[in-house]
Amino acid sequence: MRHSRGFRAGTRQILRKSPRRRGMFSLSKVLYQYKIGEKVVIEIEPSIHKGMPHPRFHGRTGVIVEKRGRAYVVQIRDGNKVKLIIARPEHLKPLGGFKK
Repeated sequence: MRHSRGFRAGTRQILRKSPRRRGMFSLSKVLYQYKIGEKVVIEIEPSIHKGMPHPRFHGRTGVIVEKRGRAYVVQIRDGNKVKLIIARPEHLKPLGGFKK
């Protein structure tokens, strides 16, 4: 029988939370307002499926290009190509960390 190759296939290590962080989610990630031109890291939050970018982009750094509804469009370089990734703020982190 053929095995499934779904969206989260092969992501056991990437999309896993430590036992101490299960169920915990920081609201500051959702409430943070990114500015256009700001550098961000795509860091997938596995407990929230909505607005999740493809796992192959986990850990990549990009630049915010625009805001689209609640989500942001992040421009990254993949080899010689420029790609646009649509992700909600739960899956993004500012490059320098969150400002207090």
